[in-house]
Amino acid sequence: MTLINNRSLRIAALGLGLAGFVAAVPAHAQQDPQAQPDNTANNKGDKDKMTADQQKMNPADRDLAKKIRRSITSDSSLSTYAHNVKVIVRDGMVTLKGPVKSEDEKSAIGTKASDIAGADKVQNELTVKS
Repeated sequence: MTLINNRSLRIAALGLGLAGFVAAVPAHAQQDPQAQPDNTANNKGDKDKMTADQQKMNPADRDLAKKIRRSITSDSSLSTYAHNVKVIVRDGMVTLKGPVKSEDEKSAIGTKASDIAGADKVQNELTVKS
């Protein structure tokens, strides 16, 4: 009988300890661990600014974006950030978005896009990641 009482006491104490732990865990950490993060609101961007989903699907815009992207990704001196910038083309106008490592990268990517599309057709919205 003593063995059962001691075991019950230990189980009860363990249960109380875990209950205290669960109560101390923030509510957001107690949610379903299988739930996927939802960044939809963060990815929408400003309605006044160009976003990747606004690129036209006509052959001329796709070809221009492809040429600029190829020029950027083939430059091994650029960082992974630079290789992953967004190149958005709409009616021949190019918008560059995303983070890069330095002002030099921002300038280099802008120059590549301008050489292909024309200097007056490129809007460089790249940001330097600090």
